Amino acid sequence: MTRSITSAERALAELRELILGGDLTPGARLGEVELADRLGVSRTPVREALSRLAAEGLVEVVANRGARVATWTVAELEGVFDLRISLEPQLTAFAVPNATAADIDELAELAQRMIEVGSPGPGQDLDALVPLNRAFHDRLVALGGHPTLAAALAAAIHPPIVRRNFHTYDAESLRRSLAHHVEIVAALRAGDAGWARAVMTAHICNARAVMVRAATAQTAQSAHTTVQDRSEEEAS
Repeated sequence: MTRSITSAERALAELRELILGGDLTPGARLGEVELADRLGVSRTPVREALSRLAAEGLVEVVANRGARVATWTVAELEGVFDLRISLEPQLTAFAVPNATAADIDELAELAQRMIEVGSPGPGQDLDALVPLNRAFHDRLVALGGHPTLAAALAAAIHPPIVRRNFHTYDAESLRRSLAHHVEIVAALRAGDAGWARAVMTAHICNARAVMVRAATAQTAQSAHTTVQDRSEEEAS
């Protein structure tokens, strides 16, 4: 027997998709009444969904100011990715001598599945890509065998940024990212730690370029909107 989806679950899924898909942009106000009308539900499921999305880091709830789509400044994003670049490529290099044939086959399968679900086209499923990507990176970190570095990396990685990253990629950047996973597997098979480190560095730089470009454009748009609003107020 299939369980029917509740109004709160539907509101959560639809709001998450609106945010990740860019229909609700970073900083956008999330009014319960407006969202309830848009989704065709009451305010209670919307309120529950906003609470869940706040826990996921996709929504910011400020006392007396309501909820907004979470934002990250360009400086914050650059800091996150700079920290990843200092840690993750090294952990990937450490993984090379520790990876067994079975480990490499597992990573190869994940890389292939990511190409299948993530490649641009009618069959693309970015939500399915997220857990596969996380499994790939987590496996490399575990094989790196350095718990202290792994803990520092975990603190640096923000899941909402990773999820939004895939929805922000243009087709060329996404194909490049997917190809990096395949090349990292090739470096592991070759037992070449330097190669693996270099590809992971390029992989993170590719992601950083996508996110920083989007954040810079959003900042410029917000500044333009603010100036426009002030001009309209002064003219009225």
